[in-house]
Amino acid sequence: MAEMDGRGEAIVACSDKHTSAGICIWDVETGEDIMHIPTCASSSHGLLSLTNHFLVASQLQKHGSYGGGAIFIWPLNKPQALLRSYPIEPIGPISCTRDGLFLFGGAPSGNVYVWDVSSGRLLKNWRAHHKSMSCLALSDDDSFLISGADDGGICVWTLIRNNLILFNMICCSDRSDGSVLDMADSQIRGSLPSFHCWLEHGASITGLLLTSGSSSSVLISSSLDGTCKVWDLAIGRLLQTHTFSLAVTAIVLDPTEQFLFCGSADGRIFVNALDIGLQENPPIVSEDHSTVLSGHKGSITALSFTISGLWLISASEDCTACLWDVSNWQITRRFSHKKGRITNLVVIPRSSLSVMENQRSSPRIRASLLEKAQMTKAYEGTTTLLPTYCSLEDHLNATCFRSSDSLNQQILDLEGRTPEAIQMKVETSVENRLWAVSMTKHLTTMNKHLRSRLLDLMERRLSPDFDITIEKRKRPKVNDPEGRSMSPA
Repeated sequence: MAEMDGRGEAIVACSDKHTSAGICIWDVETGEDIMHIPTCASSSHGLLSLTNHFLVASQLQKHGSYGGGAIFIWPLNKPQALLRSYPIEPIGPISCTRDGLFLFGGAPSGNVYVWDVSSGRLLKNWRAHHKSMSCLALSDDDSFLISGADDGGICVWTLIRNNLILFNMICCSDRSDGSVLDMADSQIRGSLPSFHCWLEHGASITGLLLTSGSSSSVLISSSLDGTCKVWDLAIGRLLQTHTFSLAVTAIVLDPTEQFLFCGSADGRIFVNALDIGLQENPPIVSEDHSTVLSGHKGSITALSFTISGLWLISASEDCTACLWDVSNWQITRRFSHKKGRITNLVVIPRSSLSVMENQRSSPRIRASLLEKAQMTKAYEGTTTLLPTYCSLEDHLNATCFRSSDSLNQQILDLEGRTPEAIQMKVETSVENRLWAVSMTKHLTTMNKHLRSRLLDLMERRLSPDFDITIEKRKRPKVNDPEGRSMSPA
């Protein structure tokens, strides 16, 4: 087939500079500019291909601020039919299941969100980290979700319970026969069970990879602390550590999963053999044992292999992407991205862009607008986000969110488990919090006025023309016990 020998593939690239930069799509073999999709700016790990039928990207605005949590979805055969979704809070890294049915998003608050792509329904959210999310990845069988954060923390979340996929159970909870309602309701309360949590990295996580060919699942993590760590996902044991003199900014495995490619902050790419032994003490592999690829003048921002495995693609802050021939590790083509550094690389079959081809093979899934967290009955298996009570300083400096699972549980315990009681309690809670937010804004405004008055007074006091006059006030006369009038001294 043409796709298997390296032909008929396309590179999808985007930047985080500004939404006007959009998405560029190049032909792998010829370097031709196939298509440009306007209005997209995504940070690292913010772009993915959904079963080669849709492109999904979390959005950034200029100066690096998330664009209100926007997520854009484009049908590849009709990119002008853009779906713009606006979740309840900003979304950074995203990931999806292999079948494209579920989309995962990580927020700067540390929350994880899960949507059903076809209906757009928000299925679940929970607090995964205390710092901003930087990476998300799913195991090859979609049984585990791995999340990484800016504090170097990594968590592994199990998505399987009782041999059933959790989110399939939640989707089935709309059935009128009630056969899955009780099980699904119990599954959505609180956080997902954390399978492993590691804090071995000393800086932000920049990449998460999982092997698929070995008998035991292996997780590889990279960090700005200059290390890549290899983990046994089943038992949570550290197997190997690769150390480098500079920050590791991107990683990828070759298709055979025998070599690990690590992009560094100085533009070099280190190639290490992924030789995982059974040593009791985890070995440390230094960069002295690495093969080095040099071709960029800026930090590596993304790494990927083509579908055929014939080429390695690297992107850099020097606003270029390089195509490396795996047979001799020479650069065969260089793509220039004049609208800013490339933050994401995705490889798709070129046939995905053909209108005629996609009409003959329509997508197995459809995409809908992604909903925000909204108030519904607790037993329907949905989750609601509400801002927690915070101090005035917290309101001014941070957005505080928490899942309503614990709130709903308290309501059920106190009010006899009736939906009406839930609705009443939550509406009261929302009103109280709206009042608290209003009072906070009022106090903030008063504080600004007082500070302005104080500054004006200080300026007047410091002015050389300021004349200080003190008016002596007459003290009132008082009478002594004998009725005589007395004046104060």
